[in-house]
Amino acid sequence: MRPRQWLKNVLVFAVPLSAGSLFHSTVGLRVGVAFVSFCLAASATYLINDTVDRAADREHPTKQFRPIAAGLLSPTLAVSAAVALFVAATILAWLVRPALCWTVVAYVAATLAYSLRFKHEPVIELGLLTSGFLLRAVAGGSATGTPISKWFLIVAAFGSLFMAAGKRYGELVSLGKDAGSTRRSLAGYTTSYLRFVWALAAAVTVTAYCLWAFEVGATPASLPWAIWSIAPFVLGLLRYAVDVDAGKADAPEDVVLGDRVLQIVGLIWLILFGLGAFGV
Repeated sequence: MRPRQWLKNVLVFAVPLSAGSLFHSTVGLRVGVAFVSFCLAASATYLINDTVDRAADREHPTKQFRPIAAGLLSPTLAVSAAVALFVAATILAWLVRPALCWTVVAYVAATLAYSLRFKHEPVIELGLLTSGFLLRAVAGGSATGTPISKWFLIVAAFGSLFMAAGKRYGELVSLGKDAGSTRRSLAGYTTSYLRFVWALAAAVTVTAYCLWAFEVGATPASLPWAIWSIAPFVLGLLRYAVDVDAGKADAPEDVVLGDRVLQIVGLIWLILFGLGAFGV
C-alpha cells in the first residue's frame, strides 16, 4: 500500500489553501476526508500495479523486495484488497461531494490505464503519471467547491511533469544499460531527452507560479507575502533539481523526506504563501 507515498496526497490541500479557506471547519473536514479517500485509492492502484509487474520487479535491484514480487503477498489477496480499498475510497468521496467521487474515479481510471496498458509507451506514460499528480491537486477544489485558478492548474500540471521526468531520469541513470529490461518505456528515452523535458517543465512551472502568486497577492494584505513566496518556491525547485540532475529523484517522496534543506525552504514558502492567501 506504500504509505510513504501518501505524502503525494497532500496536494489535495493546495486549492483551499490558496483560496484562504482551508481552516474553515467544513472545508477542513472535507479536504481531510478527500486526503483519506486518495490514500485509499492510491493504495488500491499500487496493489494492482505491483500485481501486474511482479515478474519484472523480481529483476529490479530494489523492487524485488516488494511483498508481491517477493512472494509474501498473494496476487489474489492483493487484487481483493485493491477492490475493497477502491470501493471504500469512492464511498467516502461520494459522501463529501459527488464531484470528488468522479475525481477519484478519474484518478483510478488513469492509473489503471497506466498500469495495465500504457506504462510501456514513452511520453504517454509521462502524461499519465502527470495526470495522477494533477488530479490530486484538482481534488481539493472538487471536495469543497472552491474555484480553481487557471495559473494553479498550469503550475500543478507542469510541476507534476517536472517530477515525472525527473523520476524517469533517475531510473535511467541508476539502472544504466539494464533500464529497458526492468521498465520497457525507459528504452525509448535518453538522458538528454529527459533533461529537455524536465528543464522545459521547470521553466513553465516557475513562470506560471509567478503569475499565480501575483493573482493570490491581489488579496488585501499588510505585506505582499504571496509575491515574496516566489523566492523560496524557485529555490525549492532548484534544490529539487539538484537531486534530479544527480539521478536521485526516482522516488520523489524520498527526496522530500530526506532533504532537510528542501524541507526548510518548503516551510518558508508555505508560511509566506499562506499569509498571502489568508490576507494577513
